[in-house]
Amino acid sequence: MYVAVKGGEQAIDNAHAWLAESRRGDVAIPELSVAQIREQMALAVGRVMAEGSLYDADLAALAIKQARGDLIEAIFLIRAYRTTLPRFGASRPVDTGAMAAIRRISATYKDLPGGQVLGPTFDYTHRLLDFALAAEGAAESPAPQAAALGPVPRVTGFLDREGLIEPEPASDAPPPDLTREPLELPASRALRLQSLARGDEGFLLSLAYSSQRGFGRTHPFVGELRIGEVMVEVEIPELGLSVAIGAITLTECETVNQFTGSKTQPAQFTRGYGLVMGQSERKAIAMSLVDRALRWQELGEEDTGAPVQDQEFVLMHADNIQATGFLEHIKLPHYVDFQSELELVRRLRAGAAQEAAE
Repeated sequence: MYVAVKGGEQAIDNAHAWLAESRRGDVAIPELSVAQIREQMALAVGRVMAEGSLYDADLAALAIKQARGDLIEAIFLIRAYRTTLPRFGASRPVDTGAMAAIRRISATYKDLPGGQVLGPTFDYTHRLLDFALAAEGAAESPAPQAAALGPVPRVTGFLDREGLIEPEPASDAPPPDLTREPLELPASRALRLQSLARGDEGFLLSLAYSSQRGFGRTHPFVGELRIGEVMVEVEIPELGLSVAIGAITLTECETVNQFTGSKTQPAQFTRGYGLVMGQSERKAIAMSLVDRALRWQELGEEDTGAPVQDQEFVLMHADNIQATGFLEHIKLPHYVDFQSELELVRRLRAGAAQEAAE
């Protein structure tokens, strides 16, 4: 039970003013611009767009600035702003096979048509602090810009041609919209993937790691990881054709998982899938592992009781905004609740003391 806090308006106004002052920091230091955040903190911007379900780098950068770098708070701001936007229609499914990739790697085949493209990655850095970056204002030579890789065949296509991997199920039915309809369990795979795409990166990372350690028996190969731009198209009914309205950056991961077969299916490889807005390969890989772990029932596998195999556990706890709201509400006034608990404990102690005295 909540009770109104009277006389706190001035205190709240003062807290807001102090927050704004703390956010700005030392006024002798130039203020960080939204453009700087957008261009130089692109991975943080990508996470806010992905988990906020709104692809707008400028708004995501603004939210990060307003939230003082608290990404979950920034995601909250973007989600809240998103609810005010009108929806004019839906785009056609994006064709990730036609992605203009800046990074494309595979852990399953060394020699790929189109080649392994390392792209911008931390994978081969030494994880040592670069103190040259502290020399702000120093002239920097522009880095060479490699051309994006054009459309290339999917790695899973090689296995598919031999019938060694499960076929990708096709469906023309429009998937449910998690942003408009509440999550209901059991959820279809399409709905699960939506939930995972919006889910907290750290939570999915921990679940994926748990499955690799044996809690769910999912230790796959990265069949292919792609990062690049895809075109977004909308259908114009009056013209009878589709029109490209822009390009967005996506990270896509397809994992290849061993499957020994069941009573109805032969031994083959199975798929895990992750697709995230922006450059976020850790999230995409984790998402694909969790996706595969959640498919145990449809593949006729054993339920090991692992958390990553439990739909309700995964989907109902992946959303960091819901988790934040439930967690942080306990710091709001609960005076009446606590006083009733306090009185109960006092009565129990008094009763116990009286029994001991008799």
